[in-house]
Amino acid sequence: MPRRVLITGLTGQDGSYLAEQLLAGGDVVVGAVRRPDRALHDAGLDHLDGCVELLAADLLEPDSIRRAIGTAQPDEIYHLAAPTFVPDSWEDATEVMAAVTGGTAAVLAAADALPHAARVLVASSSEIFGDAGVSPQSEDAPTRPRTPYGVAKLAAHQLVGVLRARDNRFLVSAITFNHESPRRPERFLPRKVTAGVAAIAAGQADTLTLGDLAAVRDWTHARDIVAGMVLALRHDEPGDYVLASGQGHTVEQLVEAAFAAAGIERSGPDGRNRVVVDPRFVRAPESCPPIGDPTKAGTVLGWAPATSFEQLVGEMVDADLARLGVARA
Repeated sequence: MPRRVLITGLTGQDGSYLAEQLLAGGDVVVGAVRRPDRALHDAGLDHLDGCVELLAADLLEPDSIRRAIGTAQPDEIYHLAAPTFVPDSWEDATEVMAAVTGGTAAVLAAADALPHAARVLVASSSEIFGDAGVSPQSEDAPTRPRTPYGVAKLAAHQLVGVLRARDNRFLVSAITFNHESPRRPERFLPRKVTAGVAAIAAGQADTLTLGDLAAVRDWTHARDIVAGMVLALRHDEPGDYVLASGQGHTVEQLVEAAFAAAGIERSGPDGRNRVVVDPRFVRAPESCPPIGDPTKAGTVLGWAPATSFEQLVGEMVDADLARLGVARA
């Protein structure tokens, strides 16, 4: 019998890759999204039309989450929906707490109300660690979030652990570090870099303006991250897992990889650097770079990213060049 799987946030970067993987494996996939009528088209996922069922649900409306899960009657739930752009959490901490923490609580309660035991994975974030005092960060690293988003994600992560321990439920928290793909919006730094470099290669821009080139992040392909989620939820025992490459790269390295992938030099014909640093975007260096320690996922689940940093950047650059109708130089 194929599994019935519900994905909240199916039209997001992670949800779409996850849906494709599950469909390829023969699962029945249901997505919980805010606007089922236009969701796939608006997200550029028309190829999933007719392959998945969509139900209406909003993280700020717990009753809609309960209805969607009750209608879907899933065997597995991947709760991926959440605000994703961390800086926005400073604008309204009330809403981010309600969407992330309250939304997760509603999903877990609705799953518990099903007539059968459903496995649930909740997507957590490296933002729960913040000023952890150690780097890289494993599942046991101190949690000292620095943003409202991180606080909300930590509360959701801890709720998973509390309910799993008390009720012996199969609940998993996937602590994901930075992960990217051509499906990432341009407001996120890696996509800003690859799209900017593609525009330069296409002759549609002269420079790329960025902030701190020394900042370090642990970047993995989103497709690899969701593969780890499936392994975690289908393992014999539930648990928490850091999903990350385990390798830190600077923004400088990201820029260099993007220019190399586009086949162009970082210096223009006039010898000027095509990358401009705006001091307004440069922040104080982080004492503990957000780099994940995926040892547990590797040992217990046999998981490892299949895509290298250079391959990830190259795939993103190629996609951005294709959008502009330009071939790689």
